[in-house]
This record gives sequence, C-alpha cells and structure tokens, in this order.
Amino acid sequence: MTNTTDFTAALKDAMGAFPVDTKAMEEAFKTTATLNEKLSGVALDAAEKSAEVSSKWTKDTIAKLADMSKAKEDPADYAKAITDFAAATAETAAENVAAFAEIAKKVQMDTVELMMAAGKDISEDATAAVKKATDDVTAAAKKATAAAK
Repeated sequence: MTNTTDFTAALKDAMGAFPVDTKAMEEAFKTTATLNEKLSGVALDAAEKSAEVSSKWTKDTIAKLADMSKAKEDPADYAKAITDFAAATAETAAENVAAFAEIAKKVQMDTVELMMAAGKDISEDATAAVKKATDDVTAAAKKATAAAK
C-alpha cells in the first residue's frame, strides 16, 4: 500500500513564508480616517456659514416686515411700504443667494483639494505597500526555493 504525502507541514511553512503586512492596512485606515475628518470639517464649516446667512436673512426680513407693518396716515403710504418691502426683499434675496453660492463654491474647491491630496497620499501608500509585498514575496520564494533544494 502506498502512503500519501502529508502536505500539511509544507503548506504551513509556505503560508508562514508569506506574512501579511498589517501596517499597510493600518496606514490606509489612518489615511481614510484623516480624509473623513477633513471632509467633515468642510461640511460642518459650510453648515455653520449657511446657518449664519439664513439667520441674518431672517432677521433682515423681520426688520423690514416691522417697518412695513407700522401704521400709516395716508393710504398711499401702505402701497409705498409694500413696494419698498418687495424691492428690499428681492435685493436681500439676491445677496443671500450669492452668499450661499460662495459657500457652495468654497466647499467644492476645498473638497477637490482634499481629494487630490488624498489621492496622492493613497497612491504613495499603495506604491509602498506593493513594493514591500513584492520584496516579501521575492524573499519568501527564494527561501522556499532554497529549502526545496
């Protein structure tokens, strides 16, 4: 009867010769976490500025409504007050929409800048990880070849 070769030890040695580099995964996680932190900062800053613009717009509108709602002596003054309110509201709306557009533009520019920097960092990390993995595999293959002889 023939005995079958037990490849368990050989397989165990081969797997041990190809170690997993967890440092590369840790670096990738750190890079991703840092990017997420910066993107969150951009979003929170934009939300804060948007809230400020919205609050100011509301206060301005209420102040204009207060002026418009004051009692007038002449009925024609009511028509003038409504016209003035409408004109001032349209002007304020244009200013505030422009302010929101500036906030959006800044968010877009900051996001693109962060993504470009992150792409560069990730590319450098990936290149280093691949080089290390290649070096490790080459060394392990040489070791396995030497052990087989």
